[in-house]
Amino acid sequence: MKKIFTLRSFSLFIFSAIIIYSCSKGGSETPPDPCAGVTVAVTGTVTNPTTVGGSNGSIAVSASGGSGFTYNINGGAFQSATTFTGLAAGSYTVIAKNSSGCTGTSTFTVSNPPNPCSGVTITVTGTPTNPTTAGGTNGSIAASASGSTGFTFSINGGAFQASGNFTGLGAGAYTITAKDLNGCLGSANFTLTAPNPCSGVVITVTGTVTNPTTVGGNNGSIVASATGSTGFTYNINGGAFQASGTFNGLTAGAYTVSARDLNGCLGSANFTLTDPNPCAGVTITVNNSVVANTPCMPNNGMITATAAGGTGTFTYSLNGITFQASNVFSNLAPGPYTVTAKDGNNCVGSSMPAVVSNLPEGPLFSQVKAVLQTNCVPCHNNSQQEGGMNWTIDCNIVTFKDRVKARAVDASPSAMPPTGLLPSSERQKIVNWINAGGKFTD
Repeated sequence: MKKIFTLRSFSLFIFSAIIIYSCSKGGSETPPDPCAGVTVAVTGTVTNPTTVGGSNGSIAVSASGGSGFTYNINGGAFQSATTFTGLAAGSYTVIAKNSSGCTGTSTFTVSNPPNPCSGVTITVTGTPTNPTTAGGTNGSIAASASGSTGFTFSINGGAFQASGNFTGLGAGAYTITAKDLNGCLGSANFTLTAPNPCSGVVITVTGTVTNPTTVGGNNGSIVASATGSTGFTYNINGGAFQASGTFNGLTAGAYTVSARDLNGCLGSANFTLTDPNPCAGVTITVNNSVVANTPCMPNNGMITATAAGGTGTFTYSLNGITFQASNVFSNLAPGPYTVTAKDGNNCVGSSMPAVVSNLPEGPLFSQVKAVLQTNCVPCHNNSQQEGGMNWTIDCNIVTFKDRVKARAVDASPSAMPPTGLLPSSERQKIVNWINAGGKFTD
């Protein structure tokens, strides 16, 4: 019993010692950092894309500073594989993580290959063959390229083909592009033109004119035809084309008739239709009746015209001045005049010159004029005009007849001539003339 007790006591002692040791060593301390002093280094090999803009680049990586590594790229999921593929040009960050969670980072750059077209100049040349007919599509372009190799060709942005020959082309503008094995491009422009169907074609238009039968009538016509080609259509004054070259219902005037053949080639000619002359064979005569002018009064000459031989109502013109309805022209001064008559068709005829003359002086005026010339003109003439009077001018005598009577007949305010009153017979001549009206014609 004593031995057994001793063993149990020893066991309790050992257990208590372990508890005391555990409490003093581990109960209040932080576990050690497994990454302390550990450096994870990431290295790799970059493979660039094989074409500009391609995405077949890759990065093969490895890591040191631990074991059991996994990797991610640009923050993606971690993977055990050490190669990242399908990469385009760009910057990439790879993180390696060991089994203890310790990490390392490295950045890699994937680059495009050098530009394969740098310094490459592709020149496209070609031989165009124009269509043989207007609107035809049998034109072609045979193109070739230089400056590189392995060319394919495209026309106007279409699909590329191995041949540089393009056929079945109509007139127009074309761009041919050549592309080499590296996708480098060169191009050239070509123009195909259709032949001019009117080159050397001269179309001549002739025609027969029928004038209207009446003034202002619309029964004129033109019958036109053309030579120099075939399949003609016709128009007049730019109107619609028609199969016939006959144009009816025309008035007097200028017309242009054009002919167009099947190829659109044109020719034209000018025609003039005229109204019939309404004055052909018409003779208009004008006779005048003239009334002479009375001197020393406002002009009072007059011409009365009478016309015959025309149609319709006459109008009249004096010396080419505006035509008027009246055939009477009054208040005319002495002189020659021509009267023209115009009928309803504008046919004209003129008179022989009609002369308006002055009426002769009357016998009473002649007697008074003789009295003054004998007794008064020595003091009243062109060079000496006593009292402002010149009795050598006939109309002065008429104008100042009252003054003549006052001085020579009535002696008011004094008698004239100064040598004494005229004899009564002379004075009576003056009185008789004034009593008769005192005019030049009295």
